[in-house]
Amino acid sequence: MSPEQRDARQARWERRYRHAADGADATPAPAAVLAANRHLLPARGRALDLACGLGGSALLLAEHGLDSHAWDYAAGAVARVAATAAARGLPLSAAQRDVLAAPPEPASFEVIVVSRFLARPLCPAIAAALRPGGLLFYQTFTRERPVTTAASGGPKNRDFLLAPNELLQLFAGLRLIHYREDAGYGEPSRGERSEAWLVAAREEATHG
Repeated sequence: MSPEQRDARQARWERRYRHAADGADATPAPAAVLAANRHLLPARGRALDLACGLGGSALLLAEHGLDSHAWDYAAGAVARVAATAAARGLPLSAAQRDVLAAPPEPASFEVIVVSRFLARPLCPAIAAALRPGGLLFYQTFTRERPVTTAASGGPKNRDFLLAPNELLQLFAGLRLIHYREDAGYGEPSRGERSEAWLVAAREEATHG
């Protein structure tokens, strides 16, 4: 990616989060896959909200008592996360970081959350960044979307949409705990019909 392309990408994300944050006083919501499976979180450890946006997941992780980190490409989003955490008295480290150029280090987190962000080449590094026993909570948009939800949000470019069961394949090396992808079945107006959810774990090392 050229410097001009990087600048254009950063400007686009800055505009997006500036618009989302303008006049918003409420705490941003965490990823639904994390909120629904919060009972799986460990009592302690390092946690990362990768491509955090306004940081709803990072704030939940900090509330849970984890050593929480929030990374995003957009400086405005990072500043908003840091300000919200400070106002609520939550210990949280927020940093501007291009995760494509600087992915998380191997075996560095007990928990990683990714919501509505898809960069397929980054997936092996995300899996490797989990410590043994660590958990990945991942949620993003799918190509199979009911008509009632297809226009309700998410990218239009198919490169940023998951093919059927693709999220399972991207993290096939992890132990599956929970998976949800149900766009093509049942009543299309009910449930999370346009996204796939994954909770998976890096298995503990065994000694024979």
